[in-house]
Parts: sequence; structure tokens; C-alpha cells
Amino acid sequence: MPSIDVILDLSASECLAHYEGRYQGVRARSVDGRWVAFPAEALRRVVGRDGVRGVFRLTFTDQGRFSAIAPVSSPS
Repeated sequence: MPSIDVILDLSASECLAHYEGRYQGVRARSVDGRWVAFPAEALRRVVGRDGVRGVFRLTFTDQGRFSAIAPVSSPS
């Protein structure tokens, strides 16, 4: 499956806005400079008390639909 690593730096309040449905999607920059969009509901899988910070691997189906998100690293 295709994947891309993205850098996320979202505060808890920004994640709450996504969780409450005020935003349907997230747009983030990949580590190689490309922009990628994925469903905001994906953040529920990785959000912590302080929000979402670090590098995350997004996996997509062969048809280009979002499939999974997993942490690759977190800020030091």
C-alpha cells in the first residue's frame, strides 16, 4: 500500500475542533514537502492530551483512499 510521512503539530484545542466536526479534513505537509489531505476523524487514533505532534505515516489504498495512520516519531 502507498504511504507518506507527514509532520503534524496540532494543539489539543485544534484536535478538539476536528473531533467536534468543525473540520472534515486535515491538510498537512509531508517530510519531502508535498501537501496531503486526509479525513479529520483519523486524528482520533493518535491524539493525546497535548494534541498531535510528530511525524506520522499515512497509508492509503491502491485507489488513493486513506487507510491508516501510525506514529513514526515524536518531537524530542
